[in-house]
Amino acid sequence: MRVILVGLLLVLGGCGSGEVPVTVKPTQSTGPDVLPIKLKALTTDQCYLAPGTESPKGCQKYVTEVSGAAGNVRKRRPDLSADADALDRPISVFRTTNCQDQAAPGGQCTQALVDMSAALTTVQSLVGG
Repeated sequence: MRVILVGLLLVLGGCGSGEVPVTVKPTQSTGPDVLPIKLKALTTDQCYLAPGTESPKGCQKYVTEVSGAAGNVRKRRPDLSADADALDRPISVFRTTNCQDQAAPGGQCTQALVDMSAALTTVQSLVGG
């Protein structure tokens, strides 16, 4: 009886082994462009609305999100690359001066947030939405 079961398993295990695998390529989503939605959401953040009074340390997540948005602007709207660069400059200042560790507003970190806010306003107006 064991021999018959082992034989059946071997025969059944071999079924389908000669099939050619099917490769499925993902299709690009035809949903709405999320870039205008993302930019609009960023303009509701307190770090955008009141960059001069917010703690740079508390704006670290916002800065990360703005950085991602700048990359998306470059990818989806190559015609706005210079504007994405203008958005990246204050992000770079924020990161290189370790603003994520500064609790009180002021100095280069606050200026970076102010400049980021202005650049984001420009990019959002150009992207629309």
